[in-house]
Amino acid sequence: MMRSRWFDGLWLLAFGAASSAWCLAAASQLGATFDEPLYLHAGLTSWRTGSNKLLMSAGTMPLPVDVQTLPIYVWERCRGEEFHAFKDIATLLPVARAANLAFWWFLLVYAMRLGRTWGGAWGGRLAVALIACEPNFLGHAALATTDIAVAAALLALVYHFHHGQGMSWGRRVLLPGILYGTAILAKASGMVFGVQAMLALGLWHLANRGDLTPPLGSTLRGKAVHLWHATFSLRKDMTGIGLIGFIVVFAYTGSDWGTEWTFIDWAEKLPDGAVRSAMVPLSHNLAIFPNAGEALLQQVKHNLRGHGTFLLDQWHEKSYWAYFPIALSIKLPVPILALLIAVLMIRPRALLSPLAAIVLLLLAYSLNCRVQIGIRFMFTLMALLNIAVGVAIARTWAEPRNGRHVPRWFTGVMLAALAGTSLWIWPHGISFVNQLWGGVANGYHRLGDSNYDWGQGLPELNAWNRQNNAGAPLTICYFGTDPAILYPPYRPINLYFKLETGSPEELRRVAGTRFLAISTSALHGNTGERPGQVAALKWLRSLQPIGRTQTFLIFDLGK
Repeated sequence: MMRSRWFDGLWLLAFGAASSAWCLAAASQLGATFDEPLYLHAGLTSWRTGSNKLLMSAGTMPLPVDVQTLPIYVWERCRGEEFHAFKDIATLLPVARAANLAFWWFLLVYAMRLGRTWGGAWGGRLAVALIACEPNFLGHAALATTDIAVAAALLALVYHFHHGQGMSWGRRVLLPGILYGTAILAKASGMVFGVQAMLALGLWHLANRGDLTPPLGSTLRGKAVHLWHATFSLRKDMTGIGLIGFIVVFAYTGSDWGTEWTFIDWAEKLPDGAVRSAMVPLSHNLAIFPNAGEALLQQVKHNLRGHGTFLLDQWHEKSYWAYFPIALSIKLPVPILALLIAVLMIRPRALLSPLAAIVLLLLAYSLNCRVQIGIRFMFTLMALLNIAVGVAIARTWAEPRNGRHVPRWFTGVMLAALAGTSLWIWPHGISFVNQLWGGVANGYHRLGDSNYDWGQGLPELNAWNRQNNAGAPLTICYFGTDPAILYPPYRPINLYFKLETGSPEELRRVAGTRFLAISTSALHGNTGERPGQVAALKWLRSLQPIGRTQTFLIFDLGK
């Protein structure tokens, strides 16, 4: 047993160190993604002033941002001068991205613990290997964002909720409650995903004990009554966990103890009557803002409202119900799909575990998710799927039936192929698209936004411009918020506001330079409604680009 634990530690250290090196090296090659400039600015503002207002208004929970910007805040305190979050972003961003690796290691540790729980030693080892070599996870672990953090917190919640069943109140309710709050503090989606995970686990335990089986001959009403009573302890524990979680969230987030102008504006626009008479003075005197409820409400409204999405070379004006299942089939690496298929063919029952139940529940819930800008929202599902596959393979090794198990040589080859895929695609893990859907080169025809072009491509475009345009001014139509866009050699244009007819002649005149670089999310995303933008994008799509980087297509307007 001691030798096994030592081997586990070395295994975790090897895969953690190798994946961290991948992330650190990739982080130095990528520009700021869409969310990172705001996170840097808001995080430093929070450390300096104690206010989370910028994050709460954006619907962003503060824990990952606080962790990522803490080293920068300590650095500027030591040097006695504040950094500028935008002007100094090239200096600050690598530090914040390196700090995000704390969540990455946390994710790997709990992947191993969950794998060992249901698949023994090799279940834990395979879980770590599959996640550490997965290009989508690596691509986002290299960034200073929130998606790795929430997945890590939810894995910890799953582990401790499972092992807390039948234990003391502290292990059964208090610790899962703190972890539930941590998951929400990482990302608002943790509020919903955490409940789903605990519900699936709790029902699994009750079913295994036979508590959900009604007495023979029960009527439909009798079965419902039995189920209600059988789940009482689960509902009681989950209520306690939820209460503790939200206490943690609101206590950590705190408040500026001020009023909220949007609340005041809403109250004053109410029609005359009793409601307005009550709400106007309340809005002017309720000094509790900002608070965590503001951020959570923003995210709930965001999901209810939804927005358009790009999928398979087509823009959908509204969210598309099958977006996430299709996107997962595009983004999951072939070696992982091959291992999953091998288990299904050889011994599908090896997949039966609470992990698979949570995966199926999250997949079903994804059909209702209307914020469809990246599979990063499904990282918890993907992590649990990887762990479930590793567990299932280990089970076939531990208990081969009729000599049937997933061959060790096949598993080794697939792991090598997965690692090779991540090395090959470096540093562009964000843009990964599997070979079944045409691979990375043409992936922008399948998906956009944080699935491919999240605004991270300016350093690579700058290198192209030095080599092919002698560093001369370059007109750019860009999807992103990297402050580097404001400085030479870039000449940014907005097709929505600048063009009237969208004719080639008008576009050449507005661009003012020979070359136009347009990011793939801008070219193949929402075409807008203004005739000029629609016409210009249609013309550009008909042209053959004279050059490209990972996320930009470059057109010669002089031809």
